[in-house]
Amino acid sequence: MENMLLWLIFFTPGWTLIDGSEMERDFTWHLRKVPRIVSERTFHLTSPTFEADAKMMVNTVCGIECQKELPTPSLSELEDYLSYETVFENGTRTLTRVKVQDLVFEPTQNTTKGASVRRKRQVYGTDSRFSILDKRFLTNFPFSTAVKLSTGCSGILISPQHVLTAAHCVHDGKDYVKGSKKLRVGLLKMRNKNGGKKRRGSKRSRRETSGGDQREGTREHLQDRVKAGRRRKQSGGGQRVSEGRPSFRWTRVKNTHIPKGWARGGMGDAALDYDYALLELKRAHKKKYMELGISPTIKKMPGGMIHFSGFDNDRADQLVYRFCSVSDESNDLLYQYCDAESGSTGSGVYLRLKDPDKKNWKRKIIAVYSGHQWVDVHGVQKDYNVAVRITPLKYAQICLWIHGNDANCAYG
Repeated sequence: MENMLLWLIFFTPGWTLIDGSEMERDFTWHLRKVPRIVSERTFHLTSPTFEADAKMMVNTVCGIECQKELPTPSLSELEDYLSYETVFENGTRTLTRVKVQDLVFEPTQNTTKGASVRRKRQVYGTDSRFSILDKRFLTNFPFSTAVKLSTGCSGILISPQHVLTAAHCVHDGKDYVKGSKKLRVGLLKMRNKNGGKKRRGSKRSRRETSGGDQREGTREHLQDRVKAGRRRKQSGGGQRVSEGRPSFRWTRVKNTHIPKGWARGGMGDAALDYDYALLELKRAHKKKYMELGISPTIKKMPGGMIHFSGFDNDRADQLVYRFCSVSDESNDLLYQYCDAESGSTGSGVYLRLKDPDKKNWKRKIIAVYSGHQWVDVHGVQKDYNVAVRITPLKYAQICLWIHGNDANCAYG
């Protein structure tokens, strides 16, 4: 039943269209000209201590009503927020100041939907998450784009050598977290049924070491199978994983980019609006990655729905997928009640819209899942699961990080 539902979700065009009114809307990726972000000057900074404790929540979050009352940031403030730190594999660090060009200030968005107050944390009511256990889904797009960070978060592949994740997964706003100096990224692969890759000469080696005692080898083999079965039971909740259990091929991170809007150091609190980071892998991968897109308003999302997959801590060794409707939005954040647990933070939030030049549908990342937050709404504390939107400015910045210049970043 679950497999059938996933097939319907991923292979039926426009599956989120609810009624006739939805069908009339234009659910298409429209390319738009984005501002230019140009690197101005790079400074060397002292090496970080990498001693911060990873924390999943920001101390103070300006809520939905608060954000609507904030003045539009000036150009110099935006340039400060979008300047960025780069920390390299050897522990050295730089700060790059940027200039923003061709910026058109857009009016502040109003929230489009109201949400009732809910007081449960992260998983709301009935748990609607799906553990992806079938190899046909797990090792294929879009699920194969999900990655696991050695610091315990998730991320998503957005180029042959880059991963997008949440900034707080590697930096607490003042310093880099423990373990981020030797940061690694785990790409999904499948274990063989015998628990590992076949090695050349393995049969011969077994014959030589066993001395022809086949009974001893058989007993050891049965013990290994029993242990593997127990592990599958513990991690999969009794569900069978076809073609073996998922595992990871770990790759070192060459460098990490974080916007100054988040990496404030001693200059104030980190801004949740800038809770995103880009990791450059030491070696390129050969998997299909997901393209970056600019976040549309809720009204332009089919059914108002978003999707993301990550490695939730309460489901060890499983990739967990979920989809849900967005409750509210601000210029930089999406507020929703997608069921999620720690470990899924940093996941890429995506949509499936029509390609304007073709008749097929295309998925793009439009936000980064930041996690559970308490925000102030009309003087009342409400809890949401929050995602950081990819705005035109953030699109231009991440594109600059990927390509090293803005030549390929004119439209998004």
